[in-house]
Amino acid sequence: MSDPILSVRNLRVYFEVSGDGWFGARKVLRAVDGVSFDLDRSETLGIVGESGCGKSTLARAVLGLVQVTSGEVRFMGHDLVHLDHEKLREQRRHLQIIFQDPLSSLDPRMNVGQIIAEPLRSFFPRMSQQERQEKVIDMMRHVGLLPEHINRYPHEFSGGQAQRIGIARALITQPEVVVCDEPVSALDVSIKAQIVNLLADLQAEFGLSLLFIAHDLASVRHVSRRIMVLYLGKVMELAPWDEIYRAPRHPYTQALIQAIPPADPKRARTNPAKPLGGELPSPIAPPSGCVFRTRCPYAVERCAQEEPSLRHVNGSLVACHLAEQIPKPARTA
Repeated sequence: MSDPILSVRNLRVYFEVSGDGWFGARKVLRAVDGVSFDLDRSETLGIVGESGCGKSTLARAVLGLVQVTSGEVRFMGHDLVHLDHEKLREQRRHLQIIFQDPLSSLDPRMNVGQIIAEPLRSFFPRMSQQERQEKVIDMMRHVGLLPEHINRYPHEFSGGQAQRIGIARALITQPEVVVCDEPVSALDVSIKAQIVNLLADLQAEFGLSLLFIAHDLASVRHVSRRIMVLYLGKVMELAPWDEIYRAPRHPYTQALIQAIPPADPKRARTNPAKPLGGELPSPIAPPSGCVFRTRCPYAVERCAQEEPSLRHVNGSLVACHLAEQIPKPARTA
C-alpha cells in the first residue's frame, strides 16, 4: 500500500477566550482536540458532525489557515505545521478549498474569468494572459459552465452555478488535495445531487483526494470511501462508509443516522427521522470522560470517569467503552 498523501496526527487547535466580567480569567476553547487520520491518494474522506463540532476548524488547520496548537500535518512528506510562510505558500497550490456559501466566497467586483484565474496569477505570475484565459475556459467547461459567460459577475448566477465557479477556482492550479467545506449545505436538494456528482466526476478525472465536510451523514454517503464522525473536536468513529451505514458502533453515529429523513415517503410515515435530543456542550467546558455521555442513552459511571480511546471494533475505529454491547439501531440508512 502506498503512503497516504495527507497524514494528520494528534492535531489540536485551542483558542483563548475571555472569561466572565472585566477581570475574569481567560478560558480555553478546544475546537480540535487530538484528531488523527490519513487520506490516501484519490480517496474521499467524509467528515461529519453537528455545527460546532470542529469540522471547519480542522479543515483550516490542515490547510494552515489557523494556528495549530500541537500535532502534525504531513502532506507528501512536508510537515506543514512547521513550514515557514514562503514554503507553506508554495504548498498551498496543491491544497485548495471549496467554501460553504458560494456567493459570499466570490468577489462581487470580479467577473468569472478573473475569479477563476486569480490563483494562476498568484502561483504562476509568469504565465501569459492568453494561456491563463485558455486554462480558465477549459476549466469552465469541466465544471459545466458556458465559456461565453466568462465576463459575467457572480450576482448573475444561481447558487449552484456560483458553486461551480468556486470549484473551478479551486481546481485551476491542479491541486492534489481539495477540502470541500460543506459545499452543498447552502443549495437546494436537486442542486446538491448535481454538485456531489460533479465532484465525484472531477475526482475520477483529475485523481483528486478530497476531505468532504458535512453536518449530516446523508450528504457524504455517495461520495466518501471512509467517514470520520466528530463530536466536540474529537473523533467518535472512523470506518468505511458501508460499515458506518450498515452497523454504526458509536451512539453518536447511530443518532446521526436516525436523524436522516427516509427517502421513501411510506417509510417516513412508519419510521420517521428522530433528531438527536439535548444540547451540544460548550467546548470551553466539555464533559469529563466521554464528551458525548451527557446525551448518550447508554452512558454508565465509567463514561464520566474515563475518556474512551479509539479502538478497533469489527472493522471500525470507535471511541466508546460499550461499543460491543450497544445494540444495532432499529433504523439504518
